[in-house]
Amino acid sequence: MTTPPIQWYPGHIAKAEKALKEQLKLVDVVLEVRDARIPLATHHPQVREWVGSKPRVLVLNRMDMILPQARQLWTKWFKQQGEEPYFTNAQDGKGVAAVAKAMQAAGVEINNRRRDRGMLPRPVRAVVVGFPNVGKSALINRLLNRRVVESAARPGVTRQLRWVRISDQLDLLDAPGIIPGKLGDQSAALKLAICDDIGDASYDNQRVAATLIDLLKNLDAKAAKLLPEKPLKSRYEMDPTTITGEDYLHALAEQRHKGDVERTARQILTDFRKGLLGAIALEVPPM
Repeated sequence: MTTPPIQWYPGHIAKAEKALKEQLKLVDVVLEVRDARIPLATHHPQVREWVGSKPRVLVLNRMDMILPQARQLWTKWFKQQGEEPYFTNAQDGKGVAAVAKAMQAAGVEINNRRRDRGMLPRPVRAVVVGFPNVGKSALINRLLNRRVVESAARPGVTRQLRWVRISDQLDLLDAPGIIPGKLGDQSAALKLAICDDIGDASYDNQRVAATLIDLLKNLDAKAAKLLPEKPLKSRYEMDPTTITGEDYLHALAEQRHKGDVERTARQILTDFRKGLLGAIALEVPPM
């Protein structure tokens, strides 16, 4: 049986995207937030086109959920692409000060140009863009040092665009998560589902959990040093090496939940999302 492809494009996202394109004309700096576990799958293909020549600060959030060696590899890879990634953990504020500094630095130039034209300086206007649930609202709250925007561990909490004053030098536009109208790359869509960066009505838990198991087996074979040691075996006392993700899921369901495969799939996904399998980068930089 083939399950339908993962597609998720709720109405509020379509509306927000339209509003965002309008507001981008007023913005000086773009803060693009991605999920550090899947920095390629959480890159919106149209961001570059929208941003144009404006300065862009690339933030990889959830740095606590990948190992330091994965972080080093990604830093090196992004620098080779001519980009400087800023790793953050918006939950505890790690790395956020460096992001604020980078935004401010981008803004200094704007006010220098204003001064040269005989205009008064004004607060720099920045916008935060990224997929749903990558931690944009938590990051804004950290930049502000107080909770002004609702943030929750589920996609689609922010629904409207709104301006928030960070300081007398910085205004920030909080935008809802944006996602391409069509998810052409289904392997990327599955990673979004695994990481809970997409609405859960759009996917089948069993298929997504089986994919996660296969991904972990693959990574273990290819880049074991980027993973904790045998994450599935150490958590569930069952080795996935010789069987498919689907078979592993069914065997684990028999062993733990009287054959309840759905419950087992949800458990594996929850364990991964809560970090109970360890800090795991699901993507490695393209060679």
